[in-house]
Amino acid sequence: MNYLPQEIIKKKRDGHALSSAEIQFFIQGITSGSITEGQIGAFAMAVFFQDMNTNERRDLTAAMQYSGEVLSWRHLSLNGPVLDKHSTGGVGDKVSLMLAPIMAACGAYVPMISGRGLGHTGGTLDKLESIPGYNTQISPAEFERIVKEVGCSIIGQTGNLAPADKRIYATRDITATVDSIPLITASILSKKLAAGLDGLVMDIKCGNGAFADNLPMATALADSITTVSPIKTRAVITDMNQIIGHSAGHNVEVLETIDYLTQNKTDDRLHALVEHLCAELLCVGELEPDLQAAKSKVNQVLSDGSAAAVFARMVKAHGGPSDLLEQPQKHLKTAPITKPVFSQCPGYISAINCRAIGLGIIALGGGRKTASDTINHAVGFSMFQGLGTYVDDKTPIALVHAATNEQFEQAEKLIKKQVETATNPPKPTAIITAV
Repeated sequence: MNYLPQEIIKKKRDGHALSSAEIQFFIQGITSGSITEGQIGAFAMAVFFQDMNTNERRDLTAAMQYSGEVLSWRHLSLNGPVLDKHSTGGVGDKVSLMLAPIMAACGAYVPMISGRGLGHTGGTLDKLESIPGYNTQISPAEFERIVKEVGCSIIGQTGNLAPADKRIYATRDITATVDSIPLITASILSKKLAAGLDGLVMDIKCGNGAFADNLPMATALADSITTVSPIKTRAVITDMNQIIGHSAGHNVEVLETIDYLTQNKTDDRLHALVEHLCAELLCVGELEPDLQAAKSKVNQVLSDGSAAAVFARMVKAHGGPSDLLEQPQKHLKTAPITKPVFSQCPGYISAINCRAIGLGIIALGGGRKTASDTINHAVGFSMFQGLGTYVDDKTPIALVHAATNEQFEQAEKLIKKQVETATNPPKPTAIITAV
């Protein structure tokens, strides 16, 4: 049945629920190109103001999921569940690099299709591409082979996977309609469901370094995703009021990942996050009976080196160096300038503006201002202290990795301005807020 796109837009603009057929027609038009960018923008704005009910959200998600290729893993006769994790984005969020090999070492298969940096948040693909030779744009056949043989593979979105989402998202980004719960729900789930998953865990960041900067919004998104998803899905709301781990950048986060997987250095908050997300996913995939058993399994594959071995095999399978874990400094470029930043006011770190810190990485050249920008993978921040840490003229807030002295000075000013100290330490907050 044919509809007029403007009538569908008008119906939603006036607050009425759209039928499954109307949504399907509109998404098909987006995929074929018969719906214009202006009409997509108008539709997105109508949804932004008028919302969508649960049935509309499910119909929109399904229409976008089936707008292109939908992967299936049945023909590979895998001996474990196909699982994945998705994060709404944060500063220093290198969790995917750790979670995928841990899950594979625990018996799951993880076909992770990731994105690049968006706004102030870093992208998993950008981090992986800081590893020399690592190819994130492989063929579907290679993707299947690596997932089956290694247990996990992290690649970029293919052109045939949820193509409607690509057009909708590009328009949302320039029409101030990104922060719409129904549109976020459909965007995330359509891509994950098109990857042929058996189960999913959502890491929904909440705090000043997150897209959802308040708990009501994070909870609304968690409720929406778990309600709309047709596969077993859990959502974990996690704190994003300080950097995840101690590094933010590309090479520095890969180094922290290697340190974590090889048990060389472990940040307690980072481990609590990785351990919990992996445990939830093991339970979703019915590989472990409960969270306690699942956490024990996670710690086992970390301590016996099997998770690190999977990471090494994945890197090699994607064209990266075979000795990355043994000699990371040999392969990962370092910035010409690495200097500490000290606090002007000695005391306990009481607040960190994570969003500003994320934007600071872009200013260093570690992110994109336009889609065509080239990233400097070597710049960023390391040894970034967390809330409650005492800093003075001997204990730095962070190390800045910069290309020039001028960039270092700008980053130094930023950190001093965006990190606050107090006489008394702040009350500790758990990294897991709600499930």
